[in-house]
Amino acid sequence: MLSQAATAPVAVAEDDVVLRVENLSLDFRLRTEILHAARDVSLELKRGKTLCLVGESGSGKSVTARALMRIIDRNGTIAGGRIVLSGDKGAIDIAQLAENSPELLEIRGGRIGLIFQEPMSSLSPVHTIGSQIIEAVRLHTRLDKRQARERTIDLLRQVEIPDPEQMVDRYTFEFSGGMRQRAMIAMALAANPEVLIADEPTTALDVTTQAEILDLIKRLQVERGMAMLLITHDMGVVAEVADEVAVMHFGRIVEFGSVDDIFYNARHAYTRRLLESTVKLEQNRRASAPAEGGPGKAVVLSARNLTKVYGAARTWLGGKGYAVKAVDDVSFDLHAGENLGIVGESGSGKTTLGRMLLRMVEPTSGAITFFGDGDAPVDVTSLSKRGLRAFHRQVRLVFQDPFASLNPRMTVGDIVGDPLVVGRKLGGAALTRRVCELLELVGLDPAMRERYPHAFSGGQRQRIGIARTLALDPRIIIADEATAALDVSIRAQILDLLLDLQKRLDLSFIFISHDISVVRYFCDRVAVMHRGRLVELGPAEQICTAPREPYTQSLISAVPSPDPRNKRMLHRTRFTQ
Repeated sequence: MLSQAATAPVAVAEDDVVLRVENLSLDFRLRTEILHAARDVSLELKRGKTLCLVGESGSGKSVTARALMRIIDRNGTIAGGRIVLSGDKGAIDIAQLAENSPELLEIRGGRIGLIFQEPMSSLSPVHTIGSQIIEAVRLHTRLDKRQARERTIDLLRQVEIPDPEQMVDRYTFEFSGGMRQRAMIAMALAANPEVLIADEPTTALDVTTQAEILDLIKRLQVERGMAMLLITHDMGVVAEVADEVAVMHFGRIVEFGSVDDIFYNARHAYTRRLLESTVKLEQNRRASAPAEGGPGKAVVLSARNLTKVYGAARTWLGGKGYAVKAVDDVSFDLHAGENLGIVGESGSGKTTLGRMLLRMVEPTSGAITFFGDGDAPVDVTSLSKRGLRAFHRQVRLVFQDPFASLNPRMTVGDIVGDPLVVGRKLGGAALTRRVCELLELVGLDPAMRERYPHAFSGGQRQRIGIARTLALDPRIIIADEATAALDVSIRAQILDLLLDLQKRLDLSFIFISHDISVVRYFCDRVAVMHRGRLVELGPAEQICTAPREPYTQSLISAVPSPDPRNKRMLHRTRFTQ
Protein backbone atom coordinates (compact mmCIF):
# COMPACT_ATOMS: atom_id res chain seq x y z
CA MET A 1 0.00 0.00 0.00
CA LEU A 2 1.03 3.60 -0.51
CA SER A 3 1.86 5.64 2.54
CA GLN A 4 -0.77 7.73 4.27
CA ALA A 5 1.07 10.83 3.10
CA ALA A 6 -0.01 10.12 -0.49
CA THR A 7 -2.44 12.73 -1.72
CA ALA A 8 -5.65 12.42 -3.68
CA PRO A 9 -5.36 12.38 -7.49
CA VAL A 10 -4.67 15.80 -8.93
CA ALA A 11 -7.40 17.18 -11.20
CA VAL A 12 -5.98 18.09 -14.60
CA ALA A 13 -7.28 19.74 -17.74
CA GLU A 14 -7.23 17.82 -21.02
CA ASP A 15 -4.94 20.35 -22.71
CA ASP A 16 -2.65 21.05 -19.74
CA VAL A 17 0.68 20.70 -21.59
CA VAL A 18 3.70 20.64 -19.25
CA LEU A 19 6.44 20.06 -21.80
CA ARG A 20 6.35 20.68 -25.54
CA VAL A 21 9.02 19.46 -27.99
CA GLU A 22 9.07 21.28 -31.32
CA ASN A 23 11.08 20.03 -34.33
CA LEU A 24 13.94 18.70 -32.19
CA SER A 25 16.99 17.48 -34.14
CA LEU A 26 20.03 15.79 -32.58
CA ASP A 27 23.41 15.25 -34.24
CA PHE A 28 26.37 13.18 -33.05
CA ARG A 29 29.82 13.85 -34.45
CA LEU A 30 31.57 10.55 -35.18
CA ARG A 31 35.10 10.05 -36.43
CA THR A 32 34.19 9.96 -40.12
CA GLU A 33 30.64 11.29 -40.28
CA ILE A 34 27.78 13.04 -38.50
CA LEU A 35 25.00 10.78 -37.21
CA HIS A 36 21.52 12.30 -37.33
CA ALA A 37 20.05 10.55 -34.27
CA ALA A 38 16.77 12.49 -34.28
CA ARG A 39 15.11 14.61 -36.93
CA ASP A 40 12.25 17.10 -36.47
CA VAL A 41 10.78 15.34 -33.42
CA SER A 42 7.65 17.02 -32.05
CA LEU A 43 5.55 15.84 -29.11
CA GLU A 44 3.63 17.09 -26.07
CA LEU A 45 3.55 15.81 -22.49
CA LYS A 46 0.31 16.58 -20.65
CA ARG A 47 -0.17 16.75 -16.91
CA GLY A 48 -1.49 13.44 -15.52
CA LYS A 49 -1.14 11.67 -18.88
CA THR A 50 1.28 9.03 -20.18
CA LEU A 51 2.89 9.31 -23.61
CA CYS A 52 4.66 6.12 -24.72
CA LEU A 53 7.58 6.56 -27.12
CA VAL A 54 8.03 3.23 -28.91
CA GLY A 55 10.38 1.79 -31.49
CA GLU A 56 13.14 -0.74 -31.91
CA SER A 57 16.71 -0.39 -30.65
CA GLY A 58 18.53 2.39 -32.50
CA SER A 59 15.36 4.29 -33.41
CA GLY A 60 16.40 7.29 -31.27
CA LYS A 61 13.99 6.88 -28.33
CA SER A 62 16.42 7.08 -25.42
CA VAL A 63 18.63 9.80 -26.85
CA THR A 64 15.55 11.96 -27.53
CA ALA A 65 14.34 11.48 -23.96
CA ARG A 66 17.76 12.34 -22.48
CA ALA A 67 17.93 15.44 -24.64
CA LEU A 68 14.89 16.75 -22.74
CA MET A 69 17.21 17.00 -19.71
CA ARG A 70 20.29 17.89 -21.77
CA ILE A 71 22.24 14.80 -20.68
CA ILE A 72 23.37 13.56 -24.10
CA ASP A 73 27.01 12.56 -24.74
CA ARG A 74 29.65 15.24 -25.32
CA ASN A 75 29.86 14.58 -29.05
CA GLY A 76 26.11 15.21 -29.36
CA THR A 77 24.49 18.55 -30.07
CA ILE A 78 20.96 19.90 -30.43
CA ALA A 79 20.99 20.87 -34.11
CA GLY A 80 17.61 22.55 -34.02
CA GLY A 81 14.22 22.80 -32.37
CA ARG A 82 12.82 23.80 -28.97
CA ILE A 83 12.14 22.00 -25.65
CA VAL A 84 9.63 24.21 -23.85
CA LEU A 85 8.90 23.53 -20.17
CA SER A 86 5.86 25.40 -18.84
CA GLY A 87 5.47 26.55 -15.25
CA ASP A 88 4.17 29.16 -12.84
CA LYS A 89 7.05 31.50 -13.70
CA GLY A 90 6.52 31.17 -17.44
CA ALA A 91 7.95 28.96 -20.17
CA ILE A 92 11.64 27.95 -20.41
CA ASP A 93 13.32 26.68 -23.58
CA ILE A 94 15.64 23.98 -22.19
CA ALA A 95 17.46 23.78 -25.53
CA GLN A 96 18.72 27.36 -25.09
CA LEU A 97 19.99 27.04 -21.50
CA ALA A 98 23.74 27.15 -20.91
CA GLU A 99 25.35 23.90 -19.83
CA ASN A 100 25.56 23.64 -16.01
CA SER A 101 23.56 26.85 -15.59
CA PRO A 102 21.53 27.09 -12.33
CA GLU A 103 18.29 26.92 -14.33
CA LEU A 104 19.32 23.69 -16.06
CA LEU A 105 20.59 22.09 -12.83
CA GLU A 106 17.26 22.90 -11.18
CA ILE A 107 15.40 21.14 -14.00
CA ARG A 108 17.56 18.00 -14.02
CA GLY A 109 16.20 15.74 -11.31
CA GLY A 110 14.12 18.62 -9.99
CA ARG A 111 11.33 19.59 -12.36
CA ILE A 112 12.06 16.56 -14.58
CA GLY A 113 12.76 13.17 -12.99
CA LEU A 114 14.40 10.25 -14.81
CA ILE A 115 14.11 6.50 -14.12
CA PHE A 116 16.99 4.71 -15.83
CA GLN A 117 16.73 1.35 -17.60
CA GLU A 118 19.25 -0.64 -15.56
CA PRO A 119 19.20 0.20 -11.83
CA MET A 120 22.24 -1.95 -11.03
CA SER A 121 24.51 0.20 -13.21
CA SER A 122 22.74 3.46 -12.29
CA LEU A 123 23.03 3.09 -8.51
CA SER A 124 26.37 3.32 -6.70
CA PRO A 125 27.53 -0.02 -5.24
CA VAL A 126 29.64 1.66 -2.53
CA HIS A 127 27.00 3.95 -1.03
CA THR A 128 23.80 3.01 0.76
CA ILE A 129 20.51 3.41 -1.06
CA GLY A 130 19.47 6.00 1.52
CA SER A 131 22.57 8.17 1.10
CA GLN A 132 22.01 8.32 -2.67
CA ILE A 133 18.38 9.38 -2.32
CA ILE A 134 19.25 11.84 0.48
CA GLU A 135 21.79 13.47 -1.87
CA ALA A 136 19.06 13.93 -4.50
CA VAL A 137 16.64 15.33 -1.91
CA ARG A 138 19.13 17.88 -0.53
CA LEU A 139 20.24 18.91 -4.01
CA HIS A 140 16.76 20.16 -4.86
CA THR A 141 15.37 21.19 -1.46
CA ARG A 142 16.50 23.15 1.59
CA LEU A 143 16.08 20.24 4.00
CA ASP A 144 18.85 19.47 6.51
CA LYS A 145 20.31 15.96 6.87
CA ARG A 146 17.76 14.76 9.42
CA GLN A 147 14.80 16.08 7.44
CA ALA A 148 16.22 14.68 4.20
CA ARG A 149 16.55 11.25 5.82
CA GLU A 150 12.93 11.39 6.99
CA ARG A 151 11.88 12.44 3.50
CA THR A 152 13.87 9.51 2.03
CA ILE A 153 12.23 7.00 4.37
CA ASP A 154 8.83 8.38 3.37
CA LEU A 155 9.73 8.03 -0.33
CA LEU A 156 10.81 4.41 0.20
CA ARG A 157 7.49 3.83 1.95
CA GLN A 158 5.59 5.40 -0.95
CA VAL A 159 7.30 3.10 -3.46
CA GLU A 160 6.32 0.14 -1.23
CA ILE A 161 9.76 -0.99 -0.06
CA PRO A 162 9.18 -2.99 3.14
CA ASP A 163 10.77 -1.83 6.42
CA PRO A 164 12.01 1.50 4.96
CA GLU A 165 13.59 2.53 8.29
CA GLN A 166 16.00 -0.43 7.99
CA MET A 167 16.30 -0.61 4.18
CA VAL A 168 17.44 3.03 3.96
CA ASP A 169 20.85 1.90 5.30
CA ARG A 170 21.24 -1.08 2.95
CA TYR A 171 23.48 -1.26 -0.12
CA THR A 172 22.45 -1.84 -3.75
CA PHE A 173 23.56 -5.49 -3.81
CA GLU A 174 21.22 -6.20 -0.87
CA PHE A 175 18.19 -5.22 -2.98
CA SER A 176 16.45 -7.46 -5.54
CA GLY A 177 15.99 -6.20 -9.12
CA GLY A 178 12.46 -5.01 -8.41
CA MET A 179 13.48 -3.25 -5.19
CA ARG A 180 16.37 -1.50 -6.98
CA GLN A 181 13.92 -0.18 -9.53
CA ARG A 182 11.63 1.01 -6.72
CA ALA A 183 14.62 2.82 -5.18
CA MET A 184 15.30 4.47 -8.57
CA ILE A 185 11.66 5.60 -8.68
CA ALA A 186 11.99 7.06 -5.16
CA MET A 187 15.09 8.98 -6.27
CA ALA A 188 13.31 10.28 -9.38
CA LEU A 189 10.44 11.52 -7.17
CA ALA A 190 12.72 13.17 -4.61
CA ALA A 191 11.96 16.74 -5.73
CA ASN A 192 8.29 16.24 -6.72
CA PRO A 193 8.94 16.56 -10.48
CA GLU A 194 6.35 17.86 -12.92
CA VAL A 195 7.58 15.47 -15.64
CA LEU A 196 8.70 11.86 -15.17
CA ILE A 197 10.76 10.13 -17.87
CA ALA A 198 10.89 6.33 -17.55
CA ASP A 199 13.46 4.80 -19.93
CA GLU A 200 12.64 1.09 -20.35
CA PRO A 201 12.00 0.81 -16.58
CA THR A 202 10.92 -2.86 -16.68
CA THR A 203 13.13 -4.39 -19.39
CA ALA A 204 15.25 -6.54 -17.06
CA LEU A 205 12.34 -7.58 -14.78
CA ASP A 206 10.15 -10.68 -14.77
CA VAL A 207 6.45 -10.32 -15.57
CA THR A 208 5.08 -10.11 -12.02
CA THR A 209 7.70 -7.58 -10.91
CA GLN A 210 7.11 -5.64 -14.14
CA ALA A 211 3.37 -5.52 -13.43
CA GLU A 212 4.00 -4.26 -9.87
CA ILE A 213 6.44 -1.55 -11.04
CA LEU A 214 4.14 -0.33 -13.83
CA ASP A 215 1.18 -0.29 -11.46
CA LEU A 216 3.23 1.66 -8.90
CA ILE A 217 4.48 4.24 -11.44
CA LYS A 218 0.98 4.77 -12.82
CA ARG A 219 -0.57 5.28 -9.36
CA LEU A 220 2.14 7.70 -8.26
CA GLN A 221 1.80 9.61 -11.53
CA VAL A 222 -1.98 9.99 -11.16
CA GLU A 223 -1.76 10.98 -7.49
CA ARG A 224 0.92 13.61 -8.16
CA GLY A 225 -0.51 14.82 -11.48
CA MET A 226 2.80 14.29 -13.29
CA ALA A 227 3.23 14.13 -17.04
CA MET A 228 5.03 10.92 -17.98
CA LEU A 229 7.13 9.89 -20.97
CA LEU A 230 7.50 6.09 -20.98
CA ILE A 231 10.08 4.68 -23.40
CA THR A 232 9.65 1.04 -24.38
CA HIS A 233 9.74 -1.44 -27.24
CA ASP A 234 7.12 -3.70 -25.60
CA MET A 235 3.75 -3.06 -27.26
CA GLY A 236 2.01 -5.03 -24.50
CA VAL A 237 3.25 -2.50 -21.93
CA VAL A 238 2.12 0.32 -24.24
CA ALA A 239 -1.40 -1.13 -24.45
CA GLU A 240 -1.59 -1.40 -20.64
CA VAL A 241 -0.41 2.07 -19.58
CA ALA A 242 -0.41 4.57 -22.46
CA ASP A 243 -2.83 7.42 -23.09
CA GLU A 244 -1.02 8.51 -26.26
CA VAL A 245 1.64 6.80 -28.39
CA ALA A 246 4.45 8.17 -30.57
CA VAL A 247 6.13 5.63 -32.86
CA MET A 248 9.78 6.37 -33.67
CA HIS A 249 11.74 4.91 -36.59
CA PHE A 250 15.22 5.95 -37.74
CA GLY A 251 15.10 9.12 -35.64
CA ARG A 252 11.71 10.36 -36.80
CA ILE A 253 8.20 10.22 -35.35
CA VAL A 254 6.39 8.23 -38.04
CA GLU A 255 3.02 7.99 -36.29
CA PHE A 256 1.27 9.64 -33.36
CA GLY A 257 -2.17 9.16 -31.82
CA SER A 258 -4.23 7.84 -28.95
CA VAL A 259 -3.42 4.32 -27.80
CA ASP A 260 -6.70 3.10 -29.29
CA ASP A 261 -5.96 4.67 -32.70
CA ILE A 262 -2.46 3.23 -32.85
CA PHE A 263 -3.58 -0.32 -32.02
CA TYR A 264 -6.76 -0.38 -34.11
CA ASN A 265 -6.13 2.11 -36.93
CA ALA A 266 -2.36 2.10 -37.46
CA ARG A 267 -1.50 3.78 -40.75
CA HIS A 268 2.29 3.50 -41.01
CA ALA A 269 3.79 0.20 -42.23
CA TYR A 270 6.41 0.22 -39.46
CA THR A 271 3.74 0.54 -36.73
CA ARG A 272 1.76 -2.32 -38.28
CA ARG A 273 4.91 -4.45 -38.35
CA LEU A 274 5.56 -3.85 -34.63
CA LEU A 275 1.96 -4.77 -33.79
CA GLU A 276 1.99 -7.87 -35.99
CA SER A 277 5.18 -9.13 -34.30
CA THR A 278 3.58 -8.63 -30.88
CA VAL A 279 0.28 -10.32 -31.75
CA LYS A 280 2.19 -13.16 -33.41
CA LEU A 281 3.76 -14.11 -30.06
CA GLU A 282 0.28 -14.39 -28.52
CA GLN A 283 -0.18 -17.63 -30.50
CA ASN A 284 1.33 -21.08 -30.12
CA ARG A 285 3.10 -21.92 -33.37
CA ARG A 286 3.74 -25.48 -32.21
CA ALA A 287 -0.01 -26.02 -31.74
CA SER A 288 -0.89 -24.57 -35.17
CA ALA A 289 1.83 -26.69 -36.85
CA PRO A 290 1.98 -29.98 -34.88
CA ALA A 291 5.50 -30.98 -33.90
CA GLU A 292 7.02 -34.30 -34.86
CA GLY A 293 8.53 -34.70 -31.42
CA GLY A 294 7.25 -34.44 -27.87
CA PRO A 295 5.65 -36.79 -25.33
CA GLY A 296 5.38 -40.26 -26.78
CA LYS A 297 8.75 -39.99 -28.49
CA ALA A 298 12.00 -41.28 -27.06
CA VAL A 299 13.42 -39.48 -24.03
CA VAL A 300 16.73 -37.74 -24.82
CA LEU A 301 17.44 -36.16 -21.42
CA SER A 302 16.07 -37.05 -18.01
CA ALA A 303 16.42 -35.19 -14.70
CA ARG A 304 15.48 -36.84 -11.43
CA ASN A 305 15.27 -35.17 -8.02
CA LEU A 306 17.79 -32.46 -8.92
CA THR A 307 18.70 -30.29 -5.94
CA LYS A 308 21.21 -27.49 -5.54
CA VAL A 309 21.95 -26.07 -2.09
CA TYR A 310 24.14 -23.02 -1.54
CA GLY A 311 25.62 -22.46 1.89
CA ALA A 312 25.52 -24.91 4.78
CA ALA A 313 23.19 -25.76 7.65
CA ARG A 314 26.11 -25.39 10.06
CA THR A 315 29.21 -23.20 10.10
CA TRP A 316 32.64 -24.77 10.55
CA LEU A 317 32.55 -23.58 14.18
CA GLY A 318 29.30 -25.48 14.76
CA GLY A 319 26.97 -22.48 14.71
CA LYS A 320 23.79 -22.20 12.68
CA GLY A 321 24.57 -21.57 9.01
CA TYR A 322 22.51 -20.24 6.14
CA ALA A 323 21.53 -22.69 3.40
CA VAL A 324 19.47 -21.80 0.32
CA LYS A 325 17.86 -24.36 -1.98
CA ALA A 326 18.23 -22.75 -5.41
CA VAL A 327 16.77 -25.89 -7.02
CA ASP A 328 14.64 -28.22 -4.91
CA ASP A 329 13.86 -31.82 -5.99
CA VAL A 330 13.12 -31.11 -9.69
CA SER A 331 12.29 -33.98 -12.06
CA PHE A 332 11.30 -33.97 -15.77
CA ASP A 333 11.98 -35.62 -19.14
CA LEU A 334 12.87 -34.01 -22.46
CA HIS A 335 11.65 -35.95 -25.51
CA ALA A 336 13.13 -36.12 -29.00
CA GLY A 337 12.09 -33.14 -31.10
CA GLU A 338 10.40 -31.44 -28.15
CA ASN A 339 10.62 -27.84 -26.97
CA LEU A 340 10.34 -27.69 -23.19
CA GLY A 341 9.96 -24.22 -21.68
CA ILE A 342 11.08 -23.40 -18.14
CA VAL A 343 9.49 -20.23 -16.74
CA GLY A 344 9.35 -18.40 -13.44
CA GLU A 345 10.28 -15.17 -11.72
CA SER A 346 13.85 -14.00 -11.16
CA GLY A 347 15.39 -16.16 -8.44
CA SER A 348 13.09 -19.13 -9.12
CA GLY A 349 16.03 -21.37 -10.06
CA LYS A 350 15.57 -21.49 -13.86
CA THR A 351 19.11 -20.59 -14.88
CA THR A 352 20.67 -22.68 -12.10
CA LEU A 353 18.68 -25.69 -13.33
CA GLY A 354 19.83 -25.13 -16.92
CA ARG A 355 23.46 -24.90 -15.85
CA MET A 356 23.11 -28.01 -13.69
CA LEU A 357 21.95 -29.96 -16.75
CA LEU A 358 25.28 -29.03 -18.38
CA ARG A 359 27.26 -29.61 -15.14
CA MET A 360 28.39 -25.98 -15.28
CA VAL A 361 26.90 -25.96 -11.77
CA GLU A 362 27.40 -29.16 -9.79
CA PRO A 363 24.17 -30.67 -8.39
CA THR A 364 24.05 -31.22 -4.63
CA SER A 365 21.96 -34.35 -5.28
CA GLY A 366 19.90 -35.97 -8.00
CA ALA A 367 20.60 -37.60 -11.37
CA ILE A 368 20.88 -36.43 -14.99
CA THR A 369 20.72 -39.07 -17.74
CA PHE A 370 21.47 -38.47 -21.42
CA PHE A 371 20.28 -40.91 -24.09
CA GLY A 372 22.55 -40.77 -27.15
CA ASP A 373 21.94 -42.22 -30.61
CA GLY A 374 21.74 -45.96 -30.01
CA ASP A 375 24.26 -45.73 -27.16
CA ALA A 376 23.80 -46.80 -23.59
CA PRO A 377 22.32 -44.12 -21.28
CA VAL A 378 24.96 -41.76 -19.91
CA ASP A 379 24.93 -40.76 -16.23
CA VAL A 380 25.92 -37.11 -16.65
CA THR A 381 26.40 -36.51 -12.91
CA SER A 382 29.26 -39.02 -12.76
CA LEU A 383 31.11 -37.99 -15.93
CA SER A 384 34.81 -37.13 -15.81
CA LYS A 385 36.17 -34.00 -17.48
CA ARG A 386 36.89 -36.00 -20.64
CA GLY A 387 33.37 -37.45 -20.60
CA LEU A 388 31.88 -33.99 -20.09
CA ARG A 389 33.67 -32.71 -23.19
CA ALA A 390 31.96 -35.42 -25.26
CA PHE A 391 28.60 -34.63 -23.58
CA HIS A 392 29.01 -30.92 -24.31
CA ARG A 393 29.33 -31.71 -28.01
CA GLN A 394 25.81 -33.17 -27.85
CA VAL A 395 24.21 -30.61 -25.50
CA ARG A 396 24.97 -26.96 -26.23
CA LEU A 397 24.05 -23.59 -24.74
CA VAL A 398 22.77 -20.39 -26.39
CA PHE A 399 23.62 -17.45 -24.14
CA GLN A 400 21.29 -14.63 -23.11
CA ASP A 401 23.32 -11.58 -24.12
CA PRO A 402 24.43 -11.51 -27.79
CA PHE A 403 26.71 -8.53 -27.01
CA ALA A 404 28.63 -10.04 -24.09
CA SER A 405 28.84 -13.64 -25.35
CA LEU A 406 30.97 -12.90 -28.46
CA ASN A 407 34.68 -12.11 -28.18
CA PRO A 408 35.11 -8.59 -29.64
CA ARG A 409 38.72 -9.39 -30.65
CA MET A 410 37.81 -12.40 -32.82
CA THR A 411 36.32 -12.31 -36.30
CA VAL A 412 32.93 -13.93 -36.85
CA GLY A 413 34.64 -16.77 -38.72
CA ASP A 414 36.94 -17.43 -35.76
CA ILE A 415 34.02 -17.31 -33.29
CA VAL A 416 31.85 -19.77 -35.24
CA GLY A 417 34.79 -22.02 -36.07
CA ASP A 418 36.26 -22.13 -32.55
CA PRO A 419 34.29 -25.25 -31.41
CA LEU A 420 35.37 -27.01 -34.63
CA VAL A 421 39.03 -26.19 -34.01
CA VAL A 422 38.89 -27.31 -30.36
CA GLY A 423 36.45 -30.23 -30.67
CA ARG A 424 37.12 -31.67 -34.11
CA LYS A 425 40.58 -30.30 -34.89
CA LEU A 426 39.35 -28.91 -38.22
CA GLY A 427 41.48 -26.41 -40.09
CA GLY A 428 42.24 -24.91 -43.46
CA ALA A 429 39.73 -25.19 -46.30
CA ALA A 430 37.54 -27.71 -44.43
CA LEU A 431 37.09 -25.28 -41.52
CA THR A 432 36.28 -22.38 -43.87
CA ARG A 433 33.69 -24.48 -45.74
CA ARG A 434 31.96 -25.54 -42.51
CA VAL A 435 31.91 -21.97 -41.14
CA CYS A 436 30.34 -20.75 -44.40
CA GLU A 437 27.71 -23.52 -44.19
CA LEU A 438 26.84 -22.56 -40.63
CA LEU A 439 26.52 -18.86 -41.43
CA GLU A 440 24.24 -19.66 -44.37
CA LEU A 441 22.21 -21.95 -42.11
CA VAL A 442 21.37 -19.03 -39.78
CA GLY A 443 20.67 -16.61 -42.63
CA LEU A 444 23.95 -14.67 -42.73
CA ASP A 445 26.19 -13.99 -45.73
CA PRO A 446 29.39 -16.11 -45.49
CA ALA A 447 31.31 -13.09 -46.82
CA MET A 448 30.67 -11.48 -43.39
CA ARG A 449 32.97 -13.97 -41.67
CA GLU A 450 35.94 -11.57 -41.74
CA ARG A 451 34.05 -8.87 -39.82
CA TYR A 452 34.10 -8.33 -36.06
CA PRO A 453 31.02 -8.52 -33.74
CA HIS A 454 30.73 -4.73 -33.36
CA ALA A 455 29.75 -4.50 -37.05
CA PHE A 456 26.54 -6.48 -36.46
CA SER A 457 23.13 -5.69 -34.95
CA GLY A 458 21.80 -7.48 -31.86
CA GLY A 459 19.72 -9.92 -33.92
CA GLN A 460 22.67 -10.70 -36.20
CA ARG A 461 24.93 -11.30 -33.19
CA GLN A 462 22.43 -13.78 -31.77
CA ARG A 463 22.43 -15.58 -35.14
CA ILE A 464 26.24 -15.77 -34.90
CA GLY A 465 25.90 -17.25 -31.41
CA ILE A 466 23.41 -19.82 -32.71
CA ALA A 467 25.77 -20.74 -35.58
CA ARG A 468 28.53 -21.35 -33.03
CA THR A 469 26.16 -23.52 -30.97
CA LEU A 470 25.31 -25.65 -34.04
CA ALA A 471 28.94 -26.17 -35.08
CA LEU A 472 29.27 -29.61 -33.43
CA ASP A 473 25.85 -30.95 -34.58
CA PRO A 474 24.26 -31.13 -31.12
CA ARG A 475 21.09 -33.05 -30.29
CA ILE A 476 19.92 -30.72 -27.50
CA ILE A 477 20.14 -26.93 -27.19
CA ILE A 478 19.58 -25.16 -23.88
CA ALA A 479 18.59 -21.55 -24.62
CA ASP A 480 18.92 -19.35 -21.52
CA GLU A 481 16.86 -16.16 -22.13
CA ALA A 482 18.11 -16.28 -25.72
CA THR A 483 15.75 -13.54 -26.93
CA ALA A 484 15.53 -11.34 -23.81
CA ALA A 485 17.87 -8.64 -25.16
CA LEU A 486 16.14 -8.36 -28.55
CA ASP A 487 13.36 -6.16 -29.95
CA VAL A 488 10.00 -7.82 -30.48
CA SER A 489 10.30 -8.08 -34.28
CA ILE A 490 13.85 -9.48 -34.05
CA ARG A 491 12.67 -11.82 -31.28
CA ALA A 492 10.05 -13.34 -33.59
CA GLN A 493 12.67 -13.77 -36.34
CA ILE A 494 15.06 -15.60 -34.01
CA LEU A 495 12.30 -17.89 -32.70
CA ASP A 496 11.23 -18.73 -36.26
CA LEU A 497 14.88 -19.41 -37.15
CA LEU A 498 15.25 -21.81 -34.21
CA LEU A 499 12.03 -23.63 -35.13
CA ASP A 500 13.20 -23.95 -38.75
CA LEU A 501 16.60 -25.26 -37.62
CA GLN A 502 14.88 -27.73 -35.30
CA LYS A 503 12.91 -29.22 -38.20
CA ARG A 504 15.97 -29.44 -40.45
CA LEU A 505 18.46 -30.72 -37.85
CA ASP A 506 16.22 -32.82 -35.55
CA LEU A 507 16.96 -30.76 -32.43
CA SER A 508 15.36 -30.73 -28.98
CA PHE A 509 15.21 -27.49 -26.95
CA ILE A 510 15.10 -26.53 -23.29
CA PHE A 511 14.00 -22.90 -23.46
CA ILE A 512 14.52 -20.87 -20.26
CA SER A 513 12.67 -17.56 -20.13
CA HIS A 514 10.62 -15.19 -18.00
CA ASP A 515 8.77 -14.01 -21.14
CA ILE A 516 5.54 -16.01 -21.19
CA SER A 517 4.61 -14.92 -24.74
CA VAL A 518 7.91 -16.27 -26.11
CA VAL A 519 7.44 -19.60 -24.32
CA ARG A 520 3.82 -19.90 -25.50
CA TYR A 521 4.90 -19.32 -29.11
CA PHE A 522 7.90 -21.65 -29.09
CA CYS A 523 7.26 -24.55 -26.72
CA ASP A 524 5.30 -27.83 -26.64
CA ARG A 525 5.32 -28.13 -22.86
CA VAL A 526 6.04 -25.65 -20.06
CA ALA A 527 7.52 -26.25 -16.60
CA VAL A 528 6.78 -23.52 -14.05
CA MET A 529 9.29 -22.94 -11.25
CA HIS A 530 8.80 -21.07 -7.98
CA ARG A 531 11.45 -20.77 -5.27
CA GLY A 532 13.42 -23.68 -6.69
CA ARG A 533 10.50 -26.09 -6.99
CA LEU A 534 8.62 -27.29 -10.06
CA VAL A 535 5.03 -26.28 -9.31
CA GLU A 536 3.33 -27.14 -12.62
CA LEU A 537 4.21 -29.01 -15.82
CA GLY A 538 1.94 -29.37 -18.82
CA PRO A 539 1.14 -28.49 -22.45
CA ALA A 540 2.05 -24.89 -23.35
CA GLU A 541 -1.48 -24.00 -24.44
CA GLN A 542 -3.00 -25.27 -21.20
CA ILE A 543 -0.40 -23.64 -18.96
CA CYS A 544 -0.71 -20.27 -20.75
CA THR A 545 -4.52 -20.18 -20.99
CA ALA A 546 -5.90 -22.31 -18.15
CA PRO A 547 -3.22 -22.87 -15.49
CA ARG A 548 -4.23 -24.93 -12.48
CA GLU A 549 -1.79 -23.78 -9.78
CA PRO A 550 -2.35 -20.40 -8.02
CA TYR A 551 1.25 -19.33 -8.63
CA THR A 552 1.00 -20.04 -12.36
CA GLN A 553 -2.30 -18.17 -12.49
CA SER A 554 -0.64 -15.11 -10.97
CA LEU A 555 2.27 -15.39 -13.43
CA ILE A 556 0.04 -15.61 -16.50
CA SER A 557 -2.30 -12.83 -15.33
CA ALA A 558 0.68 -10.44 -15.05
CA VAL A 559 1.59 -10.76 -18.75
CA PRO A 560 0.73 -7.47 -20.55
CA SER A 561 -2.05 -7.82 -23.10
CA PRO A 562 -1.37 -6.19 -26.52
CA ASP A 563 -4.93 -4.88 -26.57
CA PRO A 564 -5.77 -1.53 -24.92
CA ARG A 565 -9.43 -2.58 -24.69
CA ASN A 566 -8.57 -5.67 -22.66
CA LYS A 567 -6.03 -4.62 -20.03
CA ARG A 568 -5.05 -7.88 -18.39
CA MET A 569 -2.83 -6.40 -15.67
CA LEU A 570 -5.71 -4.38 -14.19
CA HIS A 571 -7.38 -7.65 -13.17
CA ARG A 572 -4.31 -9.74 -12.42
CA THR A 573 -4.24 -12.39 -9.73
CA ARG A 574 -1.76 -11.86 -6.91
CA PHE A 575 0.00 -14.85 -5.33
CA THR A 576 0.19 -14.29 -1.58
CA GLN A 577 1.89 -17.43 -0.24
